[in-house]
Amino acid sequence: MPPAAYALFAWQAGWVFTLRSLQLATDPVQAASTLTAMMAEKQKAFADGAIAAGAAMMAGAMPDAVAAAALRPAQRRVAANMRALKKSV
Repeated sequence: MPPAAYALFAWQAGWVFTLRSLQLATDPVQAASTLTAMMAEKQKAFADGAIAAGAAMMAGAMPDAVAAAALRPAQRRVAANMRALKKSV
């Protein structure tokens, strides 16, 4: 995975965190109702990444490919959250 992809992931994750925090601060009742869903999606992305990393290791992949496989589910989720948040703002 190229370094620019890691940088984009970090930037998107920061923005998603910031926008979600602003939503929670400005409309706590509405935002609080989505907190459980937000936590569940992160747990699912983590589990999917762990499974993908394990599969890559068992296939004999190089460490960089294992890391990329582990991060891919989280990257997809963060990118989807970023798109959804941009529409709602």
